[in-house]
Amino acid sequence: MRKPLFPQRDSADKPVIWTVSVSRLSDLLRDITLEYDDHATIEPIHLGFDAAARHIRERMATEHCDAVIAAGSNGAYLKSRLSVPVVIAKASGFDVMQALARARQIAPEIGIITYQTTMPELAQFCATFDFRIAQRTYATEEDARAQINELKAAGIKVIVGAGLITDLAEEAGLTAVFVYSAASIRQAFDDALEIARITQLEARRDRSAPVPDTLRARHGLHDLRGDSAAMESLRQSIVLYAKSPATVLIQGETGSGKELVAQAIHRENPRMVAGNRPFVAVNCGAIAESLLESELFGYEEGAFTGSRRGGHAGLFEAAHRGTLFLDEIGEMPLPLQTRLLRVLEEREVVRVGGTRPIPVDVRIISATHCDLDARVRERRFRADLFYRLGVLRLSLPPLRDRSEDLVPLAEWCLKNALAALGARPHPNLHAEVLACAPLLGSYAWPGNVRELRNLMERLALYLAAEPLQALSPSFVMALAPELAGTAPTSLATSLATSLPASLPPSLSMSLREPPAPAPAPAVAPAPETPAQVLARFDGNREAAARHLGISRTTLWRKLRAPG
Repeated sequence: MRKPLFPQRDSADKPVIWTVSVSRLSDLLRDITLEYDDHATIEPIHLGFDAAARHIRERMATEHCDAVIAAGSNGAYLKSRLSVPVVIAKASGFDVMQALARARQIAPEIGIITYQTTMPELAQFCATFDFRIAQRTYATEEDARAQINELKAAGIKVIVGAGLITDLAEEAGLTAVFVYSAASIRQAFDDALEIARITQLEARRDRSAPVPDTLRARHGLHDLRGDSAAMESLRQSIVLYAKSPATVLIQGETGSGKELVAQAIHRENPRMVAGNRPFVAVNCGAIAESLLESELFGYEEGAFTGSRRGGHAGLFEAAHRGTLFLDEIGEMPLPLQTRLLRVLEEREVVRVGGTRPIPVDVRIISATHCDLDARVRERRFRADLFYRLGVLRLSLPPLRDRSEDLVPLAEWCLKNALAALGARPHPNLHAEVLACAPLLGSYAWPGNVRELRNLMERLALYLAAEPLQALSPSFVMALAPELAGTAPTSLATSLATSLPASLPPSLSMSLREPPAPAPAPAVAPAPETPAQVLARFDGNREAAARHLGISRTTLWRKLRAPG
């Protein structure tokens, strides 16, 4: 047994490595894992592709992992969708030659199938050793299956490849030769341990100055709910953008989750999380221009009346080595846009009232709900700043454009809201939410996910107060009459006439026909005189004056006035 390259560690300092495989590679990974038990905490994950990516993303929300080991197409898939480092086990040239030699003992003509790219050096090998090898590549499982069937039709009896290829070849009735060796897997473990060592060194160096809780990103990729194609594409973009230091511009409607995405980009960067780097957010549209300048760039002592003694560090300095999230960037005044552009170009900030440049290393993520292109054309936003902020861009889909996510989102928000109230959801809550799908789907949700979450919190309050109340469409519409405005007439009518008996009386009345307004009196009653008001309050002048909306002095004058 070969001794690993790294010394034995205490369990508290051990790196955490997850191995991912669904093929015969699992057996080889298991055998090699025994050699590294003293050097890392290693756990196998017997899933592949999308299932593995989802599983790892969910666990990373609450657990720590230093590296993932996978191979072939599965490894390439995970590498493009996970922020945690993915070490792809690679077959060496010696592995390939050994596999081909074993295959040659089985049949003279061999097929070899590799992921995405061929092996040009095999041509010389075939000519030298008189091998007849048919090379094929694949990108997806369906593609791999088609390549195997084509080779089988051509008379090939033995296939060389990674786990997916060998499994599919045997499924097609062909002999399969696995290309990986123990040496290649050991190299992958060594690479994973080296990555973990570097990450831990950086984390120890950065923890010397812990970041306050107020400067932490609390949300990650697991908080972006939804299985639609739009959300899966968004998550892939977040993982990809997290690996880059470039600026990101997030565009989306109100309530679509722009800050959530910004925090996920920050947290999906392993160095930001391991290094305890700050995440600082500011709403550029919620702070006056004079205050926003000092908040962003800081100020020196005496810069203005009321300035803090000793000066004050701005948000750029607070976000040093981390992320600064500029929400509603389209509302930033033009003079501050010029200063912001200079900071982005020079990577240094000068406090208000100061002259000394302070170096800052900050990643900028900005967000807006408005059309920045239009504002640039109207000269309300600097074009050069727009292009500088939007090196990478994300457009968030509104909730109405991903209707397949509506019911799962509603159920998830409702369960969370019930849990916050200490209430348990009904055992048939899923079926009840599904029954409300036509009503929820008929609404445009201008407030997007935020509006849906707020509605679920409203429903949860009543469901917690009435444990036997079913979540029916009529119950939902009684509490959310705004949904009725966009519901089809037939649906709204049927809901309005089928109120559940268990609704509280005040709630039931809200959905029925409103009572006819009382007829207006023919003659408006004469207003009370100050004396009458005083008499009604038993001579209490202070109460009478408060009722009339006047001072006690004015009341006294009115009482003394003739007539």
